[in-house]
Amino acid sequence: MTALPRKDAYRCGTAALVGRPNVGKSTLLNALIGWRLSIVSPKPQTTRHRILGVLTDATSQILFLDTPGLHKTGGRAINRQLNKAARQTIAEADVVVQVAEAGRWTAEDEAVYETSTGREGKPHLLALSKIDAKKDKKILLPFIAELDKSHRFDGILLVSAHKKDGLDELLAAIRKLLPENPPAFAADEITDRSERFLAAELIREQVMRQLAQELPYSTTVEIEDFREGDQRAEIDAVIWVEREGQKAIVIGEGGLMLKAIGTAARVAMKRLFERRVHLRLWVKVRENWSDDEGALRRFGYAD
Repeated sequence: MTALPRKDAYRCGTAALVGRPNVGKSTLLNALIGWRLSIVSPKPQTTRHRILGVLTDATSQILFLDTPGLHKTGGRAINRQLNKAARQTIAEADVVVQVAEAGRWTAEDEAVYETSTGREGKPHLLALSKIDAKKDKKILLPFIAELDKSHRFDGILLVSAHKKDGLDELLAAIRKLLPENPPAFAADEITDRSERFLAAELIREQVMRQLAQELPYSTTVEIEDFREGDQRAEIDAVIWVEREGQKAIVIGEGGLMLKAIGTAARVAMKRLFERRVHLRLWVKVRENWSDDEGALRRFGYAD
């Protein structure tokens, strides 16, 4: 095992949040850093990129890495790329924090565990989420005991991102396992992602939230122009779909759906960027973009 840092040493390192799709990794990241950085929706595979969230205090700096959910590939290029991004993050992290739903351990959770463990010297914590949904926490004791018996975790913690329960305990467990390092970012920095990237994500969040179950997985967002100012940001963006029929659905009758997406995204950007936002949206077709390696590189999925 890697030697732990001295008790009084400053600690800085990466903690990868990993798990199956839709288990609450992004919601947990946002709760841990106290900032709405990663987009969330009820649909699986909302997260498509590795998102860095920085939490700094007097004794440590935790570089959280939110990852796409590990899943069966389905054969498409984007699914392979999402799994690749998650696996690379696991390989590079100092600490792996697997997120699973309290009281539920699926074959997908086991596959994530198998992918995440076995790396010599890499600490592996388990964060059991959504404990606020359990009225009687005692019923979780046999579940936790069985997981602890059959798996090698450096700690099992109960958390609720919604209620903010157990977050301090999880942070303390992560800090103990970080290496000795000076901070990698300034104290007021929360991510290495640009406002341009975050704008695209906020638009895609509204696409995920407001469109039918399957259509969001055929869409992506590209920022064509981002003009910054102290008082206002002007943004031109394209929502890409794979078929003409999908374009009509995203626009909606009389443009109402596109307007709703744009309005909600603009409100979220104004809150995040702390200035006024003028947003213009278009919908365009690029056939089969999610299975096209060149298109994935263009849209930022191969970084």
